Amino acid sequence: MPSNENRQDDNVVATFAADVFNAAARRRCLSAHAFEALEDTITHGKPLDPVMASEVAHGMKTWAMEKGATHFSHWFQPLTGATAEKHDSFLTPDFHGGVIARFSGRELIQGEPDASSFPSGGLRATFEARGYTAWDPTSPAFVVNAGTDRAVLCIPCIFCGYHGEALDEKTPLLRSQTALAKQLARVGRLFEVPGDGRPYATLGPEQEYFLIDETLFRERPDLVMCGRSLFGNRPARHQHMENHYFGRIKPRILAFMAEVDRRLWRLGVPAKTRHNEASPCQFELAPVFEEQNLSVDHNMVVMHTLRDAAPEFGFVCLLHEKPFAGVNGSGKHNNWSIVGNDGKNWFTPGQTPRDNAKFLFMLTAVIKAVDTHAPIIRAAVATAGNDHRLGANEAPPAIMSIYLGEQLDDIIHQLDTGHSLRNACGQTNGVIEIGVDALPKIPRDVSDRNRTSPFAFTGNKFEFRAVGSSQSCAGPNTVLNLIMAAALDDMCGEMETRLGTAARHKDEHGHSREFHDALKAVLKNEIRQHKRVVFSGDGYAREWEEEAARRGLANLRTTPEALPAIVSPEAVRLYERYGVLSEREVSSRHEVFRRAWEQTVAMEGGCALDLAKTFIMPVALRLEESLARSVTTARDMGRNVAVRQKAYATAADLVDRLYGAMETLEAALPGEPTGIVTALGVLRAIVDKLETMAPDDDWPFPSYGQIFFGSTHFIRKI
Repeated sequence: MPSNENRQDDNVVATFAADVFNAAARRRCLSAHAFEALEDTITHGKPLDPVMASEVAHGMKTWAMEKGATHFSHWFQPLTGATAEKHDSFLTPDFHGGVIARFSGRELIQGEPDASSFPSGGLRATFEARGYTAWDPTSPAFVVNAGTDRAVLCIPCIFCGYHGEALDEKTPLLRSQTALAKQLARVGRLFEVPGDGRPYATLGPEQEYFLIDETLFRERPDLVMCGRSLFGNRPARHQHMENHYFGRIKPRILAFMAEVDRRLWRLGVPAKTRHNEASPCQFELAPVFEEQNLSVDHNMVVMHTLRDAAPEFGFVCLLHEKPFAGVNGSGKHNNWSIVGNDGKNWFTPGQTPRDNAKFLFMLTAVIKAVDTHAPIIRAAVATAGNDHRLGANEAPPAIMSIYLGEQLDDIIHQLDTGHSLRNACGQTNGVIEIGVDALPKIPRDVSDRNRTSPFAFTGNKFEFRAVGSSQSCAGPNTVLNLIMAAALDDMCGEMETRLGTAARHKDEHGHSREFHDALKAVLKNEIRQHKRVVFSGDGYAREWEEEAARRGLANLRTTPEALPAIVSPEAVRLYERYGVLSEREVSSRHEVFRRAWEQTVAMEGGCALDLAKTFIMPVALRLEESLARSVTTARDMGRNVAVRQKAYATAADLVDRLYGAMETLEAALPGEPTGIVTALGVLRAIVDKLETMAPDDDWPFPSYGQIFFGSTHFIRKI
């Protein structure tokens, strides 16, 4: 375990973002003219003059080399779900037997990695190698491993093909932010919101993860190869005692968390909360909200940091959505909100009638967006790992619905019917009036929390709980921005049409009778069309599946069921209408995601078959042989053999079934992946039953109980 010596002396306030080329570093390293030019580029999107770019590059290089960096990398997010980097040295020969350190404006702004080996879904052929990275100045550069001989300057970038086609996750995210900002500006004008700031989305992704002992991890080939256990019987003790969640953090775990926080803070990541999660060995890290694009980049840094720091403490960090069956999986709770041109959170219930009206308008737009585009939302979180997670153990179901809480449910009901609901005590849950009269205040804590809802309103944000723990947040947030932009576009258009150009007399609250009438009509119409997606009950219940079917809500349980929504005519038109993805880019993503699922399933099937043949079957045969001998011995000694015969018969049956399941899986591997999934499920059930019969010291892998609770009884025999 690394020493904590000298670390307590670090001033966390002074060293926060010390390894980030942020505004303070830029001001120190650039001339006033270059600093202002770059700030204009960051804030307003103005092109950076080539001369200024060269000065920025020189200042960035000088700053990075002060921190020990010898190389720079254009840091981007291809369609692998991870990040990519290629390190180039600052050193250039001076043709006199020496070198000089140089970093040009061109090198800063644009790079040229080989695009042929990244997944492109048909956008690029293998022989078409040229691709480009382009600097994203809105996400500041940073130095990883500062102060060591491994220090590298990382420059966040987009990644595109020779003809400008998006080959990454960041490009469509940035495009969707532009589309959303345009519609938010319309809302601001419609509601006469003061301020000329740039509206934007915010994000606070809560990252769940597992930490397991590295020694035990190395003894589980399935974890090493696939990131999840393909076999494993849930132990008698697991998470059902509910004493791990928010429990005392053990010293070794706490030391790891402290080191992760230290590294993240130096990289400007506002890590805020850390705690035990529901399952043994499961934990969570939650940051403070940030601008969405920066938060997405920071979450990628978080995942890297968790993985990199774990081995120093004897751990391995697992980010798979379901590393262990029968207990909680890991998600990434995607807390999404919107800041308007006034710098305020528009999902926060207001203090004034005008703010309340805008809040209800935004809330209704979310309901419209989720109901209209639920299949696209589901497709955005469709992965092989998430297929194992969704639908149980605090993960939301695959049915997309919205949880609002009692009071907002009541308000929505009033908008629809004009009457209030009554709660269990016979009291009304909320009171609101849309019309000439003022809207009353809406209390800030307007909802409880519902862990079974995929899209829950939690006071000033929507928590999209279906995102997988290993996923980049970019894809799901691109979809949220896009569908919200579309909903706001439609609703603003309807309001503008109803209001027309006629002169309007404003009341004391700044709105006219015409405005109130138009708002009431639009909200009522949208709620009536889309209220089916609002559900406040138990998302795990079978009754909800049946009710959702009656409401016409899709239940896309698996990735093969969900992914076709991406390339539906409606989805393609939506992406193209708002300039987020072209039809070819949409098609490419469907192909990439489909292929990733197929490859994952095939890899897991092949790994499971190898383990069954070389590890499990020998144990099963020894178990059968041992029990057969016990029957013979008991008979020779005149003992009752009935119990022994029953145990032997059970083991012999499992051996026969094991062999048959292995043959079925082997035959399925060259075929359709869905057949592999089914065959692997059958094989797993047999192996997990065998685990309950085999002697502990003969079982070839550490059990769940040993991994969760650190048992020392594991002895490798095979």
